[in-house]
Order: sequence, then structure tokens, then C-alpha cells
Amino acid sequence: FKAPSRDHPALYRDLLRTNRVHWIAEEPPAELVREKMMECHFRFRHQMALVPCVLTLNQDGSVWVTLVKPARAITPGQFAVFYKADECLGSGKILRMGPSVYTMQQGKNRGESPKKEEIDKIEPAT
Repeated sequence: FKAPSRDHPALYRDLLRTNRVHWIAEEPPAELVREKMMECHFRFRHQMALVPCVLTLNQDGSVWVTLVKPARAITPGQFAVFYKADECLGSGKILRMGPSVYTMQQGKNRGESPKKEEIDKIEPAT
């Protein structure tokens, strides 16, 4: 896929799934085990700024990563590396990604409910 521009919404995503995460402490953080969700930060390219996210732990040890705001050019095969404060928690290979911002916008445009005036034209008020 080649986007028409560097900042095209099709390049941005805010949801991804990793394979089983390799935790540096060998176990997932206690908060993640207890709550099944945890706020932290992640990056998927060396030296990129850390991005706030929420991890959701899956039964198989993989995680869903929900970004606070969409990030550009996330690609399956890259590694998502997770941090809490300055501590590196671990990493997992990105397997799947949620829909792009572009796809979400298309869905919103198509799926919008008709406006009240349009409904009134179709169904006379009783």
C-alpha cells in the first residue's frame, strides 16, 4: 500500500496486537496481571518518542496496545517495546493492527445516522 502523502490518515493507527510479550522481569507486571490493563508507554522504532498507551493482557500472553493518539507507520514485524517511567518492561513483535484512522473516518462517514430533517422527510410525524 502506498499512501498519497506522508501524513495520510491511512498511515495512522491506534491499536495493535503483539505476540507473547518477553518481560524483562520474566513475569508480566503485577498491575497488568491484577487489572488485566495497565497504562504505560511504548515505542516501535529506536529513538522515537515514547507514546502513552494502555496494555490489555490476553490469555496467551500477547497484549493489545491501545495508543492515546494514533501513531504513524506501525508495521507488523516491528517490535513494540514497553516502558513504565524510565524502566523497560519488555517487548513483543507486532502481529496485527487495528483499522487505520482513514478506515475509521470512512466508516464514520458511511455509518452516520440520518439527520432528523431527513427522517422527517421520509416518515411524516404522527
